[in-house]
Amino acid sequence: MSKKEYVVARLVVKGKRFEILVDPYKAYRFREGEKVSLDEVVVGDYVYKDAKKGLKASPSELLEVFGTEDIHKIATEIIKNGELQLTTEQRRELLEMKRRQIIYTIAKSAIDPKTKTPIPPARIEKAMEEARVSVDLYKSIEEQIPEIVKAISKVIPIRIAKALIEIIVPPEYATKASGQLMKLGEVKKSMWLANGALLLELELPAGMQSELINKVNELTKGTATVKVLSIV
Repeated sequence: MSKKEYVVARLVVKGKRFEILVDPYKAYRFREGEKVSLDEVVVGDYVYKDAKKGLKASPSELLEVFGTEDIHKIATEIIKNGELQLTTEQRRELLEMKRRQIIYTIAKSAIDPKTKTPIPPARIEKAMEEARVSVDLYKSIEEQIPEIVKAISKVIPIRIAKALIEIIVPPEYATKASGQLMKLGEVKKSMWLANGALLLELELPAGMQSELINKVNELTKGTATVKVLSIV
């Protein structure tokens, strides 16, 4: 890996600075909870006090602060709780990635409380722009969504909700489709009807209603009955 392809991940603990060299994009994905091998994230096997000067942290310092000399455990803590020393372009790219993730996550769960219909991602994106919402690169998506929804609620009617959907699958598709259908939401009820049809009640983020209906139609060739029982 060339010098241009890695950055410093830095954590300050008790006034002491600890640094490792990492791939910026893989480190960000690792920090966000994606399954990325730490060996692909970290460059080299050293923890530094100052990576630019090549000053390594001593084993005694690592033991004192982290309680271990294990590079994997220390690197995990630095990446998860520290900051990535990103270039302007890297920060811009990662912020845009996070903004997209936030928009998609809100769209999955949000509805217009007046019509009880999902709100398209494009409308959420526009509302975020109008409300001048700022995305924090280092805060989790879950932490930021409540404040972002509160901000854009001043621009558009919006509510985070869950939908309870009833699906009745005809006998000819019931057995084959049941496994895939049960993965679409939290199963609240599942029973076989006298005629061999399958009745399911699934709870899922309200913004995913259209996605669920499309998948049900795909699996049953449009023969299933889908009914929204409640949105709360």
